[in-house]
Amino acid sequence: MEEGDPSKVLDLIKELVLRLLSHNPTSDSISTSSHFDKSLRYAIRILTSRMTPSIAPDAAAIAESIKRRLATEGKSSQALTFADLYTKFASKTGPGSVNNKWAVLYLIKIVAEDRKCKRTQFESSMLLPNLVASDPVLGKNSGGLQPCEREWQKGVLLVSKDPGNLRDIAFKEFANLQKEENEVTEEALVRDVLYACQGIDGKYVKFDNNADGYVLSNLVKAPRATRTMVRKLGEIGWLFRKVKGYISESMERFPAEDVGTVGHAFCATLQDELSEYYKLLAVLEAQSMNPIPMISETASSGNYLSLRRLTVWLSEPMVKMRLMAVLVDKCRVLKGGAMAGAIHLHAQHGDPLVLEFMCRLLRRVCSPLFEMVRSWVLEGELEDIFAEFFVVGQQVKAESLWREGYRLRTSMLPSFISQSLARRILRTGKSINFLRVCCEDMGWADAATKAAVAAGTSTKRGGLGYGETDALESLVDGAAKRIDKHLLDVIHKRYKFKDHCLAIKRYLLLGQGDFVQYLMDIVGPELSEHANAISSFKLSGLLETAIRSSNAQYDDPDILDRLKVKMMPHGTGDRGWDVFSLEYEARVPLDTVFTELVMSKYLRIFNFLWKLRRVEHALMGTWKTMKPNGIMSCSLTKLHHGVKKQLLSTLRRCQVLWVEMNHFVTNLQYYTMFEVLEVSWSDFSNEMEAAMDLDDLLAAHEKYLHSIFEKSLLGEQSQTLCKSLFGLFDLILRFQSHADRLYEGIHELQCRTIESSLPSRDKSKKNRSTGKSFDTSSWIADGKNALTRRAGEFLRNVEQDLAALAKQYSSLLEGFISQLPLQQHVDLKFLLFRLDFTEFYSQLQPHV
Repeated sequence: MEEGDPSKVLDLIKELVLRLLSHNPTSDSISTSSHFDKSLRYAIRILTSRMTPSIAPDAAAIAESIKRRLATEGKSSQALTFADLYTKFASKTGPGSVNNKWAVLYLIKIVAEDRKCKRTQFESSMLLPNLVASDPVLGKNSGGLQPCEREWQKGVLLVSKDPGNLRDIAFKEFANLQKEENEVTEEALVRDVLYACQGIDGKYVKFDNNADGYVLSNLVKAPRATRTMVRKLGEIGWLFRKVKGYISESMERFPAEDVGTVGHAFCATLQDELSEYYKLLAVLEAQSMNPIPMISETASSGNYLSLRRLTVWLSEPMVKMRLMAVLVDKCRVLKGGAMAGAIHLHAQHGDPLVLEFMCRLLRRVCSPLFEMVRSWVLEGELEDIFAEFFVVGQQVKAESLWREGYRLRTSMLPSFISQSLARRILRTGKSINFLRVCCEDMGWADAATKAAVAAGTSTKRGGLGYGETDALESLVDGAAKRIDKHLLDVIHKRYKFKDHCLAIKRYLLLGQGDFVQYLMDIVGPELSEHANAISSFKLSGLLETAIRSSNAQYDDPDILDRLKVKMMPHGTGDRGWDVFSLEYEARVPLDTVFTELVMSKYLRIFNFLWKLRRVEHALMGTWKTMKPNGIMSCSLTKLHHGVKKQLLSTLRRCQVLWVEMNHFVTNLQYYTMFEVLEVSWSDFSNEMEAAMDLDDLLAAHEKYLHSIFEKSLLGEQSQTLCKSLFGLFDLILRFQSHADRLYEGIHELQCRTIESSLPSRDKSKKNRSTGKSFDTSSWIADGKNALTRRAGEFLRNVEQDLAALAKQYSSLLEGFISQLPLQQHVDLKFLLFRLDFTEFYSQLQPHV
């Protein structure tokens, strides 16, 4: 209201009231009646009030509230009328319209509620507490003030400006009521709450084990609202006790293994956060010394502390303390990388306050872990005293360093480091240790320095930290690439890995043909003896002779020095052929590739190939004996016709069986030497050149060896086929013995026939010159008839043995061929094609 012209304002108010009352037909003498005076005073009180709405300014919501109230009171027609009026009122815009429609509706609602309260014997000042209690314009006290004085005595406040200091009286009355309801002042409660925030029991606020928190003692009289507020503020003290207890317990046990450096860093970070918390409490304690002003007083300074203000001050520390308590519960049984990973999971939060706090905490907690990564990747040092790192090492021999020396411990792998990155970290450190221990090479240091420079980090401590995942990956990738390249250069150039692989192929896999042929020729007589009677030193000498007599003599001396003779464990009836083998000595660092298991597989392949070569050598020896010009002579024409026919039949059966066996062995050897060894070697050479690290090289060699092993019928799934194959080899060796017996008998028959045709004088002279004396029991001693009979009997026995052998061989061969299509490896189907390219065996066995 304007205070410059009160009489004019009063006249306007009177005119407004008269107009409003003129619509009431029951009112007479409007200006002089008591009804007019009451209405005028009520209007002045409304206009001089300071009504502050506690709701948002929403005209539609206020209109809906009024319409709903009318409907609930049973005034449906009025509610419809109001809805129609409000629609017209809200739609009217432009000049002459009301801009603040919400304020008008709010005024109407408050006035209606105030009148309703008056009708129900409630004082209107309860709803309009800021209305003036007197009429300064009229210059006299309102008659409605007497009821208010009675309400003061009942503890009801009238918060309004009045010349009689009635408001101050109300505030004093409120203060007295507070003293009656509270035995302890708010200042004392604030100080006790601050003590509780530090985990200390106060005079009134103490820790209750049953309630598991800080509560206001039941012996102290206080309102329920105050107790609830104290209990809520005491939560931060309960959280503080939990965090502080964990820090104290962990620091007392350090340097125990279950705490570790990551746990120690976690405790140090929590302690720093508590230090900041202590600083806040010191400020709050200083403010708590200032008295809390009364409601009626204007505080000379705002630096006082009440329970409500303390709630606001502690809202942010409460969030942090809750988070720290959650982390303490989560990390109580964790350590190292597992602890860092668990804390990282709580950093995935949308609240900027929580996210900033967690990132700051994780940078401190993960500092020891990232230092372990830096030291491992750039120096190959495993600084893990408390078993916190996700890479674990163990003491092994140099030959097992790469495969067994280091491994990933997935339980300690933090969630912010992926499995692929962890494997690269593991391999990089392994490569450094392999170069340092096995290769005695220090060239990796320059490669690590270049990788750190390229990644923009430092080789010193503190170069990496949490949140720098891209920098970590860049460092690991750069270091792995450079160190792996250096390692492969050392393996290939300094230790000549490919040359050693080629030497194994030539000598253990019998790829050096002239050497193998000469070796088999000179050791054959020795290996035909019993294994117990064979000297390994003599065989070593024969090996040296074979090397010097073949192109093997031009190989690197270091390679030739590694080739040794090995006699396998043997039984009583074993021959030298069964126990003889060659071995290749693999030294550090090549024994990482050529392990004992790998060399045992090479030994099995050598035994298979050696037996195949032995069978081929036996067939070639039999062929030399079977040459027609060596067995056909004119002397045999003097034999009996029946014996001659029997001899030709036996020779033909023997030659046919030899051809069939030779066909099998020749194709099998071609398949083994070309389809298996050469193709596998070609693939291995390509993969060797494409290998990016030692793991790739090991995988390529493992694939190469596995390919040979499976294609040579030595795998687990080919055991039945391999057993049949070795049975065929044994039959071929038995055939050699039968063929040798046949041609020895034919040769003896030829000699005896010639001897029997000589005169007695020449026969005696020949005996003296040869020093031989034929036994009278010989099968030609009884004359020509006996010679014919015994020759026929000998040939029939040999032919029967050959027939039985041929039948057994055909049965085994057909069984072997029938199993080839069942094998999984596709190359074995090509072997079937070569063995049965004319479909001869398929016709014998239609189901094949």
